[in-house]
Parts: sequence; structure tokens; C-alpha cells
Amino acid sequence: MVVDEEAGPGGVAATLTLADWRREIATLYAEIRRRSATDVGAALQLWRTTRERLYREHPQSPVPASKRATFEAHYFEHDPALRFEVVVDDPPPSPLAGAAEGFRTFGGFGGMAIELPVSAGGSMSFTRFGSVSIPFPDGARRLDLYWMAGYAGGLFLPFRDATNSRETYGAGRYLLDAAKSADLGPGAAANSLILDFNFAFQPSCAFDPKWACPLAPPSNRLDLPIRAGERLADRPDPSA
Repeated sequence: MVVDEEAGPGGVAATLTLADWRREIATLYAEIRRRSATDVGAALQLWRTTRERLYREHPQSPVPASKRATFEAHYFEHDPALRFEVVVDDPPPSPLAGAAEGFRTFGGFGGMAIELPVSAGGSMSFTRFGSVSIPFPDGARRLDLYWMAGYAGGLFLPFRDATNSRETYGAGRYLLDAAKSADLGPGAAANSLILDFNFAFQPSCAFDPKWACPLAPPSNRLDLPIRAGERLADRPDPSA
């Protein structure tokens, strides 16, 4: 968990279990990056089984304690067409000026600083430092990339799509959150990243509203369904 999603240290035991959670996640993503070089399917299966174990068994699981023993994670089918190597470009002029209440932008070193609203109220500071064009089968779409201003820093890429509130959490999912090691690494080209929507995951507030999670801004709301990665429903929405 990152500081925006956790209740904070609560004594020796809680603090050490939080450190252990981060250690486990960091180890998991290091192994995912290694395996993905030769077998993305095996890397994805490891990601799923490890996260489900942590959801069920770890003291820092975002799942309420009363639901952990019977918790079952749900995922869309693996879609290899939703894995991309993309080059990070300089960000375009901010689309958030005058946007919905809760989004505030101001000039900052290395990009546009922005306050993203948090699910439990308040906001967190990020820098919008770049953007990527993603060549989806239905046509290219652009997403903004952020760097967390406080805490440990790190890449952050939240997004919303047409599955939200039906098949996935209403406030969207995360693709990158490097402050808690959720990062698939660089591509082969200069200034590139691997973005694989099969590894998209729901923030902790999707499991329990006690967690506070930064929300995807308007510029990162996709107008198409992304049926890959973690989901809430038992099966895809038949009406979609």
C-alpha cells in the first residue's frame, strides 16, 4: 500500500506488517518483469496467484478481515493485444484548466503540478510530466503520466474506462503505481514504458471504503471498455 491508501503506522506490529507487504509486492513485480521477457502468460499467472494469496492471508490486505477467508479475486481473460510498449512524450497543454471541481493545476518544475481528489476526501499532489499514445485495436487513445509529489514519489497512471461501475470499480483502476512497486519496467526504445492492461488493478478503496485512493482525472477517462486485468463482477457484463 502507499500512504494514500493506508491507515498509517499503528504500532510496532502494524508497521512491520506494512513493511512486509511492500517487500512482498516489490519482490513480485521484480519477478514479473523477469518472467515477462520470455513468457508473459506465466508472469500474469504469478501476479494473479500471489495477489490473491496476499488478499486472503496478509494482515495488510485491503480486504476486510471478515471477508478474507472466502475472498476470490476475479479477472478478465488474458488479452495479449492489450500489452504495449509506448514512448513517453512531453505532456500537451493541461486539459484540466477549468475542469470539474476537485482538480487544481499550477505550474511546477518538470511539468504541470496537479491536485488529484482522493476517494475519502481531500487531495494529493502529483506532477503531470508526460503522456502516451496507446494504439488500441479500436484506435489510439492518449493517457497522462504522473509523478507522485510526496511520500516516496514514483510513476502513477490511473485510468477509467467504460467498464467502470458495472464490471470494475466505479472510480477506475491503476496501471502503474511505482510507489508500491507496481511497474512493469521500460521498453526497448528510449523513453518508453511497458503498459499491459492485463495487469490493471483496482485500488484498495474498491475493497473497503476506509482506504483513501487518488482518482483518475478527466484526461485519463477512456471512452472504450478495457476488459483486461482485475474486475469486480463474476463475469463480463452481458449487456455491454
